[in-house]
Amino acid sequence: MIDILIIGSGGAGLTAALAAKDTEASVTVVGKTYPTNSQTSMAQGGMNAALGNVGKDQVSSHIADTIKSARGLCDEKMVQKMCSDAPQSIQWLESIGVPFSRLDNGRSGKDTIAQRQMGGASAKRACYAQDYTGLKILHTLYDTCLKNNIDFLDEHYLLNLIIQDKMVTGATFLDIRTGEVKQVNAKSVIIATGGYGSLYHGYTTNAYGSTGDGVAAVLRAGGAVSDMEFVQFHPTALKGSSILISESARGEGGYLVNTKGERFVDELKPRDVVARAIFTEFQKGQEVFLDVRHLGEEKLMELLPQEVELCKLHEHVDPATELIPIKPVAHYSMGGIDVDNTLEVNGIKGCFAVGECSNAKVHGANRLGGNSLLEITAFGKVAGENASNHAKSIVPHETNNHQLQQDKHYLENLYAKDHTINFYEKRESLGKIFYEKVGIVRDNAQLLEAMETLNVIGASHRDMGPADKSPTNNTNLIDFLEFSNVLQLAPTIISAALTRDESRGAHFKIGFESLDDEKFKMHIVSHLDKDIE
Repeated sequence: MIDILIIGSGGAGLTAALAAKDTEASVTVVGKTYPTNSQTSMAQGGMNAALGNVGKDQVSSHIADTIKSARGLCDEKMVQKMCSDAPQSIQWLESIGVPFSRLDNGRSGKDTIAQRQMGGASAKRACYAQDYTGLKILHTLYDTCLKNNIDFLDEHYLLNLIIQDKMVTGATFLDIRTGEVKQVNAKSVIIATGGYGSLYHGYTTNAYGSTGDGVAAVLRAGGAVSDMEFVQFHPTALKGSSILISESARGEGGYLVNTKGERFVDELKPRDVVARAIFTEFQKGQEVFLDVRHLGEEKLMELLPQEVELCKLHEHVDPATELIPIKPVAHYSMGGIDVDNTLEVNGIKGCFAVGECSNAKVHGANRLGGNSLLEITAFGKVAGENASNHAKSIVPHETNNHQLQQDKHYLENLYAKDHTINFYEKRESLGKIFYEKVGIVRDNAQLLEAMETLNVIGASHRDMGPADKSPTNNTNLIDFLEFSNVLQLAPTIISAALTRDESRGAHFKIGFESLDDEKFKMHIVSHLDKDIE
């Protein structure tokens, strides 16, 4: 039995692994892909920390901006902890080799790290590495894990958590390469599996695999989720492909213009405000473009080289000379696994959750740009340390294999059945329905229509499954298991959106356009097959 099992090999999981390893705990990191494929690599713009390297800034201002963006729906002590830890997190990342962009200011160390402004920020606070910030952080974390001899199990798909007496004792996995179902026993488990943005399939910046696997597994195991109605829509994704164009493009001075060439919103307002402003232009029959032509080719290639290449490759436009057609799409899950202030999952002892899968109550109704990379590093360390402390209190013991046998039986039945419904078509349909009816602007009638459609799709789930019956490297099977998790999570999002009859941050509802702090300044908590709390 290992001390700590970490499920998810992105930035949050790798940071937790390093923190746990520092306590001399035995650590295994399990991921369904390879660490370098993590969604962390898509966080381009920067990581917030009140260093004050470019203008004046204070931790108190960072805290205030985060609470304001969250529309008050956050735990202020958790926000204070995250923001206060930010300068130390940057210093730690720098110490392990993250190549942040630099200022020529005659100083040294973290005092030379360049910073740019992101939406909703009152200062230039986001530390960056060109527009590859998340990628370079992720690669550095992975390299450091390898140097520290941390064990990895790649291409292992999470099936279920193993629970005994409301305490986690491990998890079951499908070895994608061999088709074998495996059990990994552990004293503590950390869930770091990312968000559920791919529920909006075809209308999201997220990779196909961002299907909330860890969130769904926690629900099945008896844990709770909260604030699932809050899904952030990033204002600037490429119109044709939904590929993200980083907020750094606006932070460096880019404009948003409509078909008439008119600027219609302050580009550096919080993401929910900007996304709704673009949605309003669409309703007027206008197209919307990102304009960075005035920045000049030299500056674009220095600061935003990835954005330039993405535009050329996927939209066939040169940002130095042409407008970039954009649209808002689903980007980030503010809600997720309900955890306490130690990041332990409410209802499951010894199970911790960190990163986008976890609702640590710091993002509230709208995440502040630049805070996601901060959360995974600041709180990844917290999760690793707390999981290690829990593991020290556990005496090694035998665990049963009931869950293992159940999962083997389930997969055997899946292979044996003939499936009459193409789940890929249903996945496309569900993504479109969610974008149109559970999207940037909502109303109760459309939410009910979405729930009715979801119920029909859910009822036909028993007639869906993988057409490919091969046991090895079966991506068709993985796609189906991911879609099954999506179907489990989708009702929690709609139910919470129906319950919240107000407009707050990313949840904007027609007929309920104002905030109702007296009634709704709370977290809507959901369990599997239970009424919303």
